[in-house]
Amino acid sequence: MGTETVRDTGPGAEALAARRREQRGWYFYDWACSVYSTSVLTVFLGPYLTSVAKAAADADGYVHPLGIPVRAGSFFAYSVSLSVILAIFVMPLAGAAADRSGRKKPLLAVSAYTGAAATTGMFFLDGHRYLLGGVLLVVANASLAVSMVLYNAYLPQIAPPEERDAVSTRGWAFGYASGALVLVLDLVLYLNHDAFGVSESAAVRICLATAGVWWGAFTLVPLRRLRDRGAADAPARTAPGLRQLKATVMDMRRHPLTLSFLLAYLVYNDGVQTVISQASVYGSEELGLEQSTLIVAVLLVQVLAVVGALAMGRLARRYGGKRTILGSLVAWTVTIGAGYFLPAGAPVWFFALAVGIGLVLGGTQALSRSLFSHLVPAGKEAEYFSAYEMSDRGMSWLGPLVFGLAYQLTGSYRDAIVSLVAFFALGFVLLARVPMRQAVRDAGNPVPSRI
Repeated sequence: MGTETVRDTGPGAEALAARRREQRGWYFYDWACSVYSTSVLTVFLGPYLTSVAKAAADADGYVHPLGIPVRAGSFFAYSVSLSVILAIFVMPLAGAAADRSGRKKPLLAVSAYTGAAATTGMFFLDGHRYLLGGVLLVVANASLAVSMVLYNAYLPQIAPPEERDAVSTRGWAFGYASGALVLVLDLVLYLNHDAFGVSESAAVRICLATAGVWWGAFTLVPLRRLRDRGAADAPARTAPGLRQLKATVMDMRRHPLTLSFLLAYLVYNDGVQTVISQASVYGSEELGLEQSTLIVAVLLVQVLAVVGALAMGRLARRYGGKRTILGSLVAWTVTIGAGYFLPAGAPVWFFALAVGIGLVLGGTQALSRSLFSHLVPAGKEAEYFSAYEMSDRGMSWLGPLVFGLAYQLTGSYRDAIVSLVAFFALGFVLLARVPMRQAVRDAGNPVPSRI
């Protein structure tokens, strides 16, 4: 994707003010869309869609979308997998179109409002409409993935290299703050639904729909403040869709250690993403916890993810990024393994699990991105980070699929959750085998004192 940088001209004051305004607008897309990830995907939709599917199931506990027998308890996980598979095909097409035309903003608007509309439509997910819920989930999830590719592509344009870490971090913080704020409002509505004159089901559907309204409303801010630069720096030979991704991967073969790190990240990040999307289903279906308990647990994760990231950043300065990530993967393995033994109907232990997840969540992802930045050859930042984003989304269908299959074969969510340990263990082994200093040298970059 284009990597042109906005530079100050003349005294620079006017250009600096314009850049700051555009950066503040950019932050607001994270503020807008993170509510979907937190309130919809992590908290409400999994348990609710599962309950709708179970209500529509036959005597053996199966639903039959398109005539395919699916255990009702696996329907949500399979829908998440399908949405990611769709995103794999759509993301490179959108990215190539944005690069060729230089018009990211219209594509961002289309993807954002498609996702927001699908999420708002979840208000109508009642009765036995599990298939409607699955379709809306697939559309919303895929739309979010496409919009994030376009959103991230603005970063090199709105911030010079010395500002990108700070700008990226602020956007990330905006997203967590937004998710926490809306979850508090959701908790008020859900716990007091009788006082508001609505049923529990209606309260959940209102929470789902308002996440879509929030997403659409605040997307207006970046659409007003971001600007397109044109396609002057976009190479005319840019290949469409998956061919461009293939060309990038072929180029990466000249840097096999960079590719090895990307493979390790792809594996353990799939475990991270699956825990995020399936933890609420585990809490509600296996542990019998109330929706309010799940919301509080996610709030804990939201807050502690920021604290954990800062703490892991300090550890990385002392021990290096690779060792710190390896330590976090051990913590993930222990935390998820302990989750297998959680007693049903005991919120305090689920909160303890949330604390463990929160403390390693933000740091694992933040340090992975910064570590990868050392392995990118100069001048290929946008191209390689496009592949990184594809890795982030591209195999995160496998974890939900494994989770769904484990439940389908065993009928136990405990077996399903513990199956995810394999992703962290394999990711640890793959990352441990990457000689980071050699990888940085091979990429042509200076080797930091700690890496």
